[in-house]
Amino acid sequence: MTARSSRRKPPRQRMANYRRRMRAAGLRPAQIWVPDSRDPDFAEACRRQARAVAASDPAGDEIMDFIADIYQWPA
Repeated sequence: MTARSSRRKPPRQRMANYRRRMRAAGLRPAQIWVPDSRDPDFAEACRRQARAVAASDPAGDEIMDFIADIYQWPA
């Protein structure tokens, strides 16, 4: 065991210090849950939801045409 490793703080204390520094910087922790894109049903769920949105938005084609007209790929 080296002298440096014997002085190292335990993980709990390192994490507490890290969180203290982040809060002092004006940040706060947040946890979010997102869909698991590795799930075999993920792609089908995306397609199903996209179809539902497209079917319920009568201006969808107009909006997509507008986006296509104004969008410029880097020149």
